[in-house]
This record gives sequence, structure tokens and C-alpha cells, in this order.
Amino acid sequence: MYHKRQGFFSKIYLDWPLLIGVIVISTLGLTILYSSKQEIDIVERQVIRLIVAGVFMIGIAQIPPRIFKTIAPWLYFVALILLSAILITGQIAKGAQRWLDLWFVRFQPAELMKIAVPMMLAKYFDYHLLPPRLLTLIIPFLLLLIPVALIAKQPDLGTALLILSSGLFVIFLSGIRWKTLFYIGGMITLCLPILWFLMHDYQRQRILVLLDPEYDPLGASYQIIQSKIAIGSGGLYGKGWLNGSQSHLEFLPERTTDFIFAVFGEEFGLVGCIILLVLYLYIIIRGLYISAQAQDTFSRLLAGGLVMTLFIYVFVNIGMVMGILPVVGIPLPLVSYGGTSLVTLMASFGILMSIQTHRTLFRDRN
Repeated sequence: MYHKRQGFFSKIYLDWPLLIGVIVISTLGLTILYSSKQEIDIVERQVIRLIVAGVFMIGIAQIPPRIFKTIAPWLYFVALILLSAILITGQIAKGAQRWLDLWFVRFQPAELMKIAVPMMLAKYFDYHLLPPRLLTLIIPFLLLLIPVALIAKQPDLGTALLILSSGLFVIFLSGIRWKTLFYIGGMITLCLPILWFLMHDYQRQRILVLLDPEYDPLGASYQIIQSKIAIGSGGLYGKGWLNGSQSHLEFLPERTTDFIFAVFGEEFGLVGCIILLVLYLYIIIRGLYISAQAQDTFSRLLAGGLVMTLFIYVFVNIGMVMGILPVVGIPLPLVSYGGTSLVTLMASFGILMSIQTHRTLFRDRN
């Protein structure tokens, strides 16, 4: 039986368990962001970005999942056109052609693909019998590999890997057979030598640094060496907030963005790192719960793909900071300083909230 919800907050569709986790990690992120440079200006800018991204998240949470299914092809192809435009008119920054200037806004079209790809693949599988057969997977892989190739060409290996992962997770969650999965894995393995020759020189260097951390201690290996020193010097309980020597003496590059976890590890130690990982695990588990409880195939696959992309975010960033994965330029979600990726991440949380809250409304009405 449907009961009309009362009060102001009853009119806003929010998943409070997920929202609380996002707020806690974001607050922790602002704390360590200030400590990384001890400049209040950078914190103020990040707070403004969090507020804007939070409003965006709340707005998306009010949209029913059926609308996402309707706009999925349009969002995908618009993002694909913008990615193609990058190759012609994109702005170059730090040696990469990733930004598109539309006069009124400057942004990275690749960020749209973080949502458009899992949304498009979820819509595709929603209209096909599951588990999919091998031939049925040709179109999904084309839909996935085309934007990944365009983004890798910019070059932006980190974002390309994130989008590739998000698509592969949707394909995996569609119930793909183990035999088919084995064939795909074999094909990917055979393509790895070709991928090595397609890499840029600096990308090959990062692989070599992973295999030998002392490969170039004053060059390509410098970031990883300093990062590991920072994390190791934190010990069990850390040096304390505002007391991290590696960051404050500016030995640690990119300490507000990609390598902010090293600052966190130095100041809060192993105990603090475990607490942060538990908070991420809480959000991931909540996201997987939302996926499992989704009322249709599209919502289930979309939610699963988005939450597992968050897992890859966290896993790859912490792995590269600790020196067990190559450096690919992926920020730590809700902690690293940044704007465009933060809006995309919050939009993903908004979609998860929409899937959960509108599912509840549908159940109550029946």
C-alpha cells in the first residue's frame, strides 16, 4: 500500500547511508588537503567545487532511472562527437590534448564517458537475452573500445583505463559465461605486446619504474620513491596533522592531487589509512547493495558498473602511490584536489541514489 510521504525532505530523493559516507570522506579530504600545502585558498576553492558537485548530485538523484535509459544513446554519441572534436580543436595542456573550449565552459569530454559508457552498455544488455553469447558481445566491445582509443590518443591513459574498467564491469555483470570470459582474456593477453609498441615513451618509462623503482631515481622514479618514503615514515599512528615533512618540505610532487594519499599516510599512519579504506569500503558495499536491489536489468548493470569504477579509482590510486602499480594519473576520489572529475564522481553517486530511492517508491506504490 502506498503511503504519502510527509515533510520537506520527503520530497527529495536521497540515499542517506550513501550520502553520509560521501560527506565523511569529503570532510576528511578537506582536512588533508589543507595540510598538504597549508593554504586556505585551495581549501576554499575545493569547498566551492564540492558544493557545486553536491547540488549536481542531488539534482540527478531526483531523475527516475527510466530517464537515464532514454538519454543513454544521446549522451554516448554527444560525448563521442566531443571526443572526436578534441583531435581537431582541443587545447593542449601539460603535453596532452584533453580540453575542449566551448566559449562558455572549458572541460574534458572524457569525463562524460565515465558515465555514458556504462549507461550505454547497460541499455544495450537490457534489450538482449542474458547471459550474452560471444557474437552478442561484438557491439558492446566496439561501443567500449572506440572512446577508450580516442582518450588514449590524447594521451590520457588513466581516464582510458577507468572507462575501460567501467565497461568491462558492466559486461561481466551481464552474466558473461566463463568460457567466453576465457576467450576474451586470451585475446587481451595476445594484444599486450602490440600495446607496448603503441605506448608513448613516458608510459613505457612508468612500466619500467614499476619493475625497477631505482631505474631513474632523480627522474621517472622520483615521485614513487618520495611517496614510499612519506608513507613509510608515517609508521603506525603517523606524525600527526600538519606535521608531514615530505609534503611540507616539498619533496613530494603532486601532493594535492594524485599523491595526496602519501600525505595522508605520513600524517595519520597505518591506522589512519585503514580507517580511510574502511570508509571507501562502506560506500562500495552500499553501492553494490543498491545494484543488487535494483528493480530492472538496466539499473542493476548501471549501478554495478559505476560502483566498481569507484573501486578501480581507489585501488589504482593507492596502488600507484605505494609503488605496486604504474603511475597513471588517477586522483583519489573525494580527497584529491580537482573539479571536473569531482562533478563526474558526484553525478555517479546521484545516479546510485536515484536507482535506490525510486526503487523504494515503486515498491511502496505496489
